[in-house]
Amino acid sequence: MARQYGIKFAVHLITNHFGNLVAKVCECLLRRGTLTLEQLVRFTELTKEQVKNSLLVLVQHNCVQAFILEQEGSKAYTQYLVLFDNILHRLRFPKFLEVVSQDLDEECVELLEGLLRDGRLTLKQMVDRASQRKENAVALDVVQESLRKLLMVRYVERCPSPEPVISPPVEQDTKRRGAKSKIVEEPETIEYRVLEAAVPVEGIRFSLTSNSDVINNSEISPTTGAGANVAREDSTLFRANFEEFIRRCRHKVLIENVRTSHDDEPATVLGAILDATRNAEKKVKMENSVPLTLDAIFTEVQKTASGRAMTMERVRSSLVLLDLKKIIESARDEEVESIVLKRYGRDAYRMFRLLSKAGRFLETDKIAESTFVEKRDTPKILYKLWKDDYLHMEKLVVTGARQSKFLLWKVNKPILWEHVLDEMHHAALNLSLRLAYEQEKDEELLNVPRDKIVGPLQKRYKRLRNAWLLLESSLMKLDDALMLFHDF
Repeated sequence: MARQYGIKFAVHLITNHFGNLVAKVCECLLRRGTLTLEQLVRFTELTKEQVKNSLLVLVQHNCVQAFILEQEGSKAYTQYLVLFDNILHRLRFPKFLEVVSQDLDEECVELLEGLLRDGRLTLKQMVDRASQRKENAVALDVVQESLRKLLMVRYVERCPSPEPVISPPVEQDTKRRGAKSKIVEEPETIEYRVLEAAVPVEGIRFSLTSNSDVINNSEISPTTGAGANVAREDSTLFRANFEEFIRRCRHKVLIENVRTSHDDEPATVLGAILDATRNAEKKVKMENSVPLTLDAIFTEVQKTASGRAMTMERVRSSLVLLDLKKIIESARDEEVESIVLKRYGRDAYRMFRLLSKAGRFLETDKIAESTFVEKRDTPKILYKLWKDDYLHMEKLVVTGARQSKFLLWKVNKPILWEHVLDEMHHAALNLSLRLAYEQEKDEELLNVPRDKIVGPLQKRYKRLRNAWLLLESSLMKLDDALMLFHDF
């Protein structure tokens, strides 16, 4: 569930892209959870027509999914589920386009850009939009070929079912289990169940053709050169596959962290492993759940330019370093330690690092002794970190001849990482607001034709552009860190 600043940042993105009315409906769903149309009208105090139009926009841009929850003995109503992650992915559209530009041609980039900008599109709409960008009409088969390429590498997919029907959640067995029994998994979230029910089967999801969705040769214009068994161009909807793009971005973050922590060879091996496992990935986020033999890994490594010089022994040595869970935890630790150092100073950094690595409660004096910080300063620093939710504190009272009170301190990583993620959403919101302010402040300059920007205007435009680039770069860099805490 998104926390305070995650919600505020998501609402800011929707407001920027679609306006206040759509953002109001979106915020209501973010704060209250799944709702029916009637509930949304009541809670937002908008008209039914305004809510309907807002929902259509949010569904069109993959930010909301409708579904029907079966109700035994009562009427089932359509409910609306907001997709928080998909809203945040809007920040990453430039990254997604960069991925495609590296892998495919310019026509594929343009097609994906249309899907990111306009949301769900039919093949006919893609052809119409492509033709608007060119002097001459673009043939159906040209767009079709670009779409086929994007589907093959899973950058585009068919849209999910508009209103999947799901059954009520099954009650979990809450009886106490023995110490040796397996740990009971957490119940599936409503979002997971809805998305699983909505997604097309694998054979159709990434296919341009389908036995249940075809048109005959006679229905296609002879000028297009297209054959039978092509997805119906006026009804089949396609969209960008955020899941695949996030997987790619996640892999990039992992590889760069390994490169920074170790060197190029382990990073090369990890890249080969992730490439080899991408087709086997289904619902898991942790790629190391897919088993690979050493020979299979070595084969993948040798396919890369940087891996051809590596021997089997060097690959084996690199594998020893590649515990993905430890890599992610270490990367998160370094990110948080960097925040503590910048915000609270070197003494606080040493104390936080000691507690983070200890993984258990330590007493105040012990922390002072281990970090060489003055004993009179230690409680103040620890208290500040605790007050800002970076440390967990417990009081220990020892009774005896005289009563003694001790303060114990610990880093609770799961809770801390949620807090840091919310702080990162706050920082991303501030950067986005600053960027919007800079753009609005110089809106007149933006409307001046480029050939008219000369003299003092040129200097002013250059300063403005540099400020934008710095803010946009900072936002993308922050997003890499944000992904580390949210998408792994």
